[in-house]
Amino acid sequence: MRHNKKFNHLGRTASHRNAMLSNMACSLIKHKRITTTVAKAKALKKFVEPLLTKAKDDTTNSRRVVFSNLQDKFAVTELFKEISVKIADRPGGYTRIIKTGHRLGDNAEMCFIELVDYNENMAKEKVVKKATRTRRSKKSATAAEATTAAPVVEEPKEESAE
Repeated sequence: MRHNKKFNHLGRTASHRNAMLSNMACSLIKHKRITTTVAKAKALKKFVEPLLTKAKDDTTNSRRVVFSNLQDKFAVTELFKEISVKIADRPGGYTRIIKTGHRLGDNAEMCFIELVDYNENMAKEKVVKKATRTRRSKKSATAAEATTAAPVVEEPKEESAE
């Protein structure tokens, strides 16, 4: 029985899994968005979000803890210099998983995982639409198009000198 065993092994040994998650986390930090399978993205989310929380506190110990997980100096520098500044006021939920469909070869469910604060399209406030006009019948729509398409030009009237 698998009571309370929630960890996804991803079909890999522990060392392979740790190396893969570390490399994926470095790629996510450097590129801000990566494409992967849904299972790997969910495992990566559990791996990288505590590191992002740790990066909010820029101390020597937190840098050492993050470096021990990532093993990449450039990713750690990027994380503490740029990303931690952007996520400083966010209480959690630093990543977003968006499903993109199935892979052509093996039909694996694909997605991309991204850092929430780095997607400009999602960050914009959604514009609230006003009430739309009611739909007109086809006859009145064609009549309205005919009147707007061909504007009537009036000829100037000649003034008579009486």
